[in-house]
Amino acid sequence: MKPLVIDLDGTLLQTDMLHESTFRAVRDHPAVLLRIPAWLAKGKAGLKHRLAELADLNVECLPYHEELLTWLREQKASGRLVVLCTASDRKYAQAIAAHLGVFDQVLASDGTTNLSGASKADALVKQFGAGEFDYAGNHESDLPVWAQAHRAIVVNAPPGLADKAGKLATVERIFPRAATGPATWRRVLRMHQWMKNLLLFVPLLGAHAFAEPERWAMALLGLLAFSLCASSVYIVNDLLDLESDRLHIRKRNRPFASGEVPVWMGAWLAPLLLAASAFLAYLTGPAFMGWLGAYFVLTTAYSFGLKRIILLDCLVLALLYTLRIVAGAAAASLALSFWLLAFSVFLFLSLAFVKRYAELHFQQEQGLQKAHGRGYYTSDASLIQTMGVTAGYGAALVLALYLNSDDVLRLYATPVFIWGAVPVMLFWISWMWLQAHRGRMHDDPVIFALKDRASLAAGAAFLAVLGMGTVGWTWP
Repeated sequence: MKPLVIDLDGTLLQTDMLHESTFRAVRDHPAVLLRIPAWLAKGKAGLKHRLAELADLNVECLPYHEELLTWLREQKASGRLVVLCTASDRKYAQAIAAHLGVFDQVLASDGTTNLSGASKADALVKQFGAGEFDYAGNHESDLPVWAQAHRAIVVNAPPGLADKAGKLATVERIFPRAATGPATWRRVLRMHQWMKNLLLFVPLLGAHAFAEPERWAMALLGLLAFSLCASSVYIVNDLLDLESDRLHIRKRNRPFASGEVPVWMGAWLAPLLLAASAFLAYLTGPAFMGWLGAYFVLTTAYSFGLKRIILLDCLVLALLYTLRIVAGAAAASLALSFWLLAFSVFLFLSLAFVKRYAELHFQQEQGLQKAHGRGYYTSDASLIQTMGVTAGYGAALVLALYLNSDDVLRLYATPVFIWGAVPVMLFWISWMWLQAHRGRMHDDPVIFALKDRASLAAGAAFLAVLGMGTVGWTWP
């Protein structure tokens, strides 16, 4: 029985260790991004070794090809020699081999030789002899190896690669690549999160600019620009947070964390989305473009580190929501209301605390003492709950004070009806926190509210009292 040699990146793994180590190194040491070109100029093996020195990856949570891994264990149990041969750095290859316990031998890049393509083929021929091993791979670079192999196992390959491999060696088995459809790309872009950007229309509604189509058109253009920018940042956030997502019971299924979509695609897609967003922002106007730029800088800083700073993370989330309202006013060329800004900050701070509390509450039930990738202990959950409820009721108080302002008398025909918005807001804040306390807040709170019947009913009641106050009401 001939030795079975297995490639790692894209074959045994649904990801690539070079890409993984690059994003981890850049996340932990941003200045590394400037040094990568110089390292690459000295050779790919050297680059991989440098990145491996900087990035300690948790190999236990990497996305393995489970069907292939099961087959490898069967081959191992039958007495077959199983070898891991990879262009990844030796540090990672040995750690993965130790974790899986299925390999008898490990061959990998060593900082000098990049064990890929012809170099890999030469090393295997030297080790076992030409035609004296079977090889599992997934890429065009594996063709020189298959040319020296006895049999080929083709894994996760693009169309046509199995035919090319078949001309060089007998194809023993094919593990097909899982298809990625529109639903996958909607998850990559997190298009359901675009609903948050409807906040750009709040200034238009608050100013009662109902019959001004030019303002609405500009706000709509701004909405698209904001959505593309947000998707770009979501992708970067996912790429920088791969390990934390893989350790999370639900986030582990995200496209990049699960290996459903290669991380290199995200590295290309994020800047393209950002460029499209910048173009649309330019068309919307300089004021809006400035606020969108502020949103991008702040949310990028959040992804790179602010989200790991206790309390500051929630304040930043509240500001990111509020920036959407500010940007909406800029797009529609409307003046910002002090009351709207104050209300927004308190309300979204409460929702940010809801999000963090829900995560801590869940992890506390899992028996964890510290939130992974965050600055919180799970025992902080009760304090976060107290601060969040207080912020939410603060938003209701700001709303009540607003109802006694001159703006209300100017905008509403029957201001007395607007007071109905206060108990509605108090109910909704209390309801959201009750759901979080009961462990039902599995999503972003804004997305949760858009799916929750009680929240939708509260929203309808809120709009109804505003409508009655706007149109006016004559008592019989």
